[in-house]
Amino acid sequence: MGAETVAILGGTGPQGRGMALRFARAGVPVVIGSRDASRAQEIAAALGGGSDLPISGAGNAAASSSAEVVFVAVPWDAHESTLRSLVSELAGRIVVDLVNPLGFDERGPVGLPVAEGSSAEQAQAILPGSTVVSGFHHVSAKLLLDESGGVDTDILVCGDDRVAKRRVMALADLIPGARAVDAGALRLARFLEGLTSVILSVNRQYRTNAGIHLTNLDLARARD
Repeated sequence: MGAETVAILGGTGPQGRGMALRFARAGVPVVIGSRDASRAQEIAAALGGGSDLPISGAGNAAASSSAEVVFVAVPWDAHESTLRSLVSELAGRIVVDLVNPLGFDERGPVGLPVAEGSSAEQAQAILPGSTVVSGFHHVSAKLLLDESGGVDTDILVCGDDRVAKRRVMALADLIPGARAVDAGALRLARFLEGLTSVILSVNRQYRTNAGIHLTNLDLARARD
């Protein structure tokens, strides 16, 4: 991937921190974004930024402007407002939406309806000047942060722009143990997001951090 910089909005949360750590370990410069720039800088330093790893922290606007690929890992209830505040900064960028619209009740997690169909499709509607890709929904934050092993999961990626999707898949393949899989068009993101509630329920039942594996898949036979 060379020296392509990535930003992670919501990078102070567990999944954002884990992704920042894994990308930086692979040599990718990472800017952690947050509404609170000082908090982002604090997390970046705690992860080894400024010494061992190419991780820095900034406010969301500065982080978005600094990167070619921007991951959105904010809570669902902050998704729309965060993106609407960054339309200009995210223009011309690849925006990777990994937000899961989920609710929780006494029976566990459940997917929430989204007017546009999915979080990723909502992002594309808000950001007409950006290229939105959906992915990384099912990657365990706990496993990302645990450097003692790899992240044994497939990372399913959806998008309508082939070049952007392949750039995101190349980043996914940098995570030890992970395998990037082209899952089709952006309209299928709603099913990836919804599946997260099922995986969380399984993990809750079995007290684990399971991922996804597709069987009988020959990546060399993927369509161009």
